[in-house]
Amino acid sequence: MTISLPPHMNTQQQYDEKPKKHSGKACCFFKAMKESDPHHKTSILFSFFHAMPHVDDPLHVLAMSALWSLAMSHPDDPTLPSLPPFFPSMASLINKGLNNPDWLYKHQNIYIPYYAAHVIGSYSISTARSAELAVESGVIPPLVELLRGRLSWVEQRVAVRALGHLASYDSTFEAILLYEEEIVALAMGIASTCLESVYIEFMVIKKRNKENSLSLKYQRELLSRGLGDEAMEDRKAEEWASQLQCWSIHLLSCFASGRRSSIRRICGDDGRFLKDLCNMWGGLANEKSPAGVGLLRILCRSRLGRKSVSQHKEVLLSLCNMCRSSDDWQYMGIDCLLLLLHDENTRRDVVEVAGSYLADLVELQELGKRRDVGGEIAHALLLDFKNGAYRDNDVVKRALEMVWEVKVERRKREDKMSREAIENKRRIVSSKRRIGNGRFLCGDIEGAIEAYTEALELCPLKLRKERLVLYSNRAQCHLLLREPDNAISDSTRAICLSSPANSHGKSLWRRSQAYDAKGLAKESLLDCLMFLNGSLISSKEKKNKKNTRVPYYAVNMITKQMNAVGFFADGAATQYLMTKKNKAKSESIWG
Repeated sequence: MTISLPPHMNTQQQYDEKPKKHSGKACCFFKAMKESDPHHKTSILFSFFHAMPHVDDPLHVLAMSALWSLAMSHPDDPTLPSLPPFFPSMASLINKGLNNPDWLYKHQNIYIPYYAAHVIGSYSISTARSAELAVESGVIPPLVELLRGRLSWVEQRVAVRALGHLASYDSTFEAILLYEEEIVALAMGIASTCLESVYIEFMVIKKRNKENSLSLKYQRELLSRGLGDEAMEDRKAEEWASQLQCWSIHLLSCFASGRRSSIRRICGDDGRFLKDLCNMWGGLANEKSPAGVGLLRILCRSRLGRKSVSQHKEVLLSLCNMCRSSDDWQYMGIDCLLLLLHDENTRRDVVEVAGSYLADLVELQELGKRRDVGGEIAHALLLDFKNGAYRDNDVVKRALEMVWEVKVERRKREDKMSREAIENKRRIVSSKRRIGNGRFLCGDIEGAIEAYTEALELCPLKLRKERLVLYSNRAQCHLLLREPDNAISDSTRAICLSSPANSHGKSLWRRSQAYDAKGLAKESLLDCLMFLNGSLISSKEKKNKKNTRVPYYAVNMITKQMNAVGFFADGAATQYLMTKKNKAKSESIWG
């Protein structure tokens, strides 16, 4: 749908003719916004956008700010995008900022290229027609210039956002493909380095640079628009750096979805970027973004991507840890491994690494809207079980034998058991558990493990609650014996038996401690947050809200892990980000 121009207006002639002296003034834009006659309004806006790039008006920034608000609040409205000079005007303003520094630093013009790129992205977010008009108007070259970092990382952020939206439509993707090689390389570089770059080149320099250089002042004004203090700037920088990374990954996902050449570039020969992806979070101001694992799942849908992922043990282990965690994107990690297991060319390599991890998940009944997740995992693990493909790997062999026993043999035996026989076993299991508890209280941890193990071997599969408690208790024993791998395995099995999944508080806390012992801060943090959330809900159900207390030990764990994996807050990211910068580069930055 497009707006209709007044009958007297010849579009091409009006666009080609020299703009009137005052038609590009900001007052014209605000006058048009108040105009009730749609034809008159269209005529004024047409002239305004046609003339705007050629007119120097200190109030243009106000018009662009208003335009930005309109685009953010009504991205589906075709009124402005349908005007022939609208997108060309946005492209011209970006080019003007790129090629005319004197104009850029005059008045408050530094905001104008940023607003222009943002407006292009906002109007392209949900309507293919607006995206097509933008591409036809030549917005891609100036956006690519911003992506190259010609101005600052702040404009990079809105440029990669706009390019990602334009690349999301089949009708505009072909135009983006003309820049495929460069855009993919740039997006990979930005995604891998933007967090450390923003931290070092903005936040650290800001604290040390007392003179407040022109470049630094420029970035600070873009972040706060002159309305915030340093703390607000820091929060904004953290949020926008996270968005810059997530939108770069989204742009790469668009290329990886249907371009073999892009998949080859993303995977690379050494898999360095794949390893970087494993550490890229979503969530910070981008709650719907799966970040690194989302792109990994897209790659695993192609034969070339699966081959590359399966060859890097570090990537597989990262997916395994995500599968055995309370991450919101846990199901995506499982999807990745299932795709790899169903490919006969990658199955063996993946089972060798992930078999024992996935074996802990075979009793997972549901995950969100997905049902019988454990059954899918068991089926994929057992595809080559009967032909003895893993007889040389004792760890994997034991894991697959356990899966076979639980999902096939034991189930067959127990289906034939009477209710009386099951009840008798329940009593025996309860007795064994009491014995285990007594040994635990007496300090005989090994004896307690033995009793809990005997109880688990006898306990019918249908008694999920009883088995949950036994696994969780045994996990606590392994923690005390400083066996974090066994503690993670048992607590994961307990969590899989809970309903809904990831809801058993004690097991979450025990797994959080075990992950902490292994130095897996992200996984520990997520489990601790899930445990804390459950504790608060439980407290509110049992007591008055005023008496709700947050366990101090959980707060200490969260603080510790945030210091290890947080972006910038309270300087927590210094160690996380600075490890990738060598001393020579740091010294060159400080001069």
